[in-house]
Amino acid sequence: MKNTAAFFDIDGTLYREGFIGDLFRMMVKCELIEYDRWYQEVRPEFINWDRRLGTYDTYLLKMAEMYTQAIKGRHISLIEHLVSRVINEKALRTYVYTRRRIHWHRRRGHILITISGSPHELVAKMAEFYNFSDFTGSVYMTDENDIYTGEITPMWNSSAKREAVLMFRDKYDLDLSASYSYGDTAGDLSMFELTGFPTLVNPTRELLGLIGEDRALKDKIRLIVERKDVTYDIKMKDLNILTESDILNEDN
Repeated sequence: MKNTAAFFDIDGTLYREGFIGDLFRMMVKCELIEYDRWYQEVRPEFINWDRRLGTYDTYLLKMAEMYTQAIKGRHISLIEHLVSRVINEKALRTYVYTRRRIHWHRRRGHILITISGSPHELVAKMAEFYNFSDFTGSVYMTDENDIYTGEITPMWNSSAKREAVLMFRDKYDLDLSASYSYGDTAGDLSMFELTGFPTLVNPTRELLGLIGEDRALKDKIRLIVERKDVTYDIKMKDLNILTESDILNEDN
């Protein structure tokens, strides 16, 4: 009999923000990244995203670019130290729904796997904290002396996550049709397509648009929104996304 797994994204799905953003700010605080560079190059993208004028992906890519440059030539032990500090301070800042689903799956003996676009070192610590069975993240390459080379194998896009799910399928002899997945952005789309029980957790507009174009996926997917201390379970068929024009032209 094949095994059942639950695949979890971390940033925006389990963790309420983006772990790489917290790691990035820690590096600015420790002066590994110049404050002026953060202020001039990354902060504008953060402000656009925070004000809902830009996308999170644009902000993420800018951070990843600068993060890669900042760690090049440094020893992995330094980043592992900073990651430990971030985890100690932030690991409990998670969505209640996702945290409870982890417990739900664990009680049923499901294999818990996290696939995240955050740096591998950070994902490893988060997986350890929540006792995941296995994990993978974006790999920032090191040489034979554990010095970062500036090369990266990303894990934030849908094609990379597809390969990861299939790798774990073979590794653990999984029945993907009986398995679960949780995510919030377009990068998680392949996880939803490959598993039998996908769940959107506070999804982006882009992801909802992609789901809406796939009838088969739309019919099997679950939509969860957690805001303040309330969790909403929404039927996709009842979902009505308001545009700016809709809001401006409302009669009441």
